Amino acid sequence: MSAAKMDPAILADPTDNNGTRGRHVSETRATATDGTPVFPPGRYGRRRSGRRRRALPIILLALVIGGSVLLSVRLYEQYGQTDYQAQIVGWDDPTDTSLTIRFTVRVPAGKAAACTLRARDFNGNELGRRDVVVRPVGDATTIDAEEPVTTTGRAAVGDVLGCQPAG
Repeated sequence: MSAAKMDPAILADPTDNNGTRGRHVSETRATATDGTPVFPPGRYGRRRSGRRRRALPIILLALVIGGSVLLSVRLYEQYGQTDYQAQIVGWDDPTDTSLTIRFTVRVPAGKAAACTLRARDFNGNELGRRDVVVRPVGDATTIDAEEPVTTTGRAAVGDVLGCQPAG
């Protein structure tokens, strides 16, 4: 828009009335023929290319997700819901060298279970541990078992730490 067509009341600065502001600056070649800016070499460091590399973050994300899924499956198999569920029934009178633990185990029909038993004293210290395999009668889904655990002192409490498939 030229200064002649502008309203002089709006243009309060005398240089606005001339159609220019300040000194005239000559144009220089600041762009290459393809339109990208040209900078003096070495002044601003190395310029990045216009496209970003997205493959590496995507690959890393896929590896992290895959590893998380594998770890989750492994931990669920080891500690998750199981068909082998044990319940403590009680224990017989302890001696200075043993404690007999009574427990039941729910298993799939006809399958044996490997269970870990533990005897502890009043303070909660472990005095003995034993791994036992218990087998059902026929195709039963519940096993009633009674197993002695050798101890290093007089035990007060018996525990079934867990059961899993035998073998």
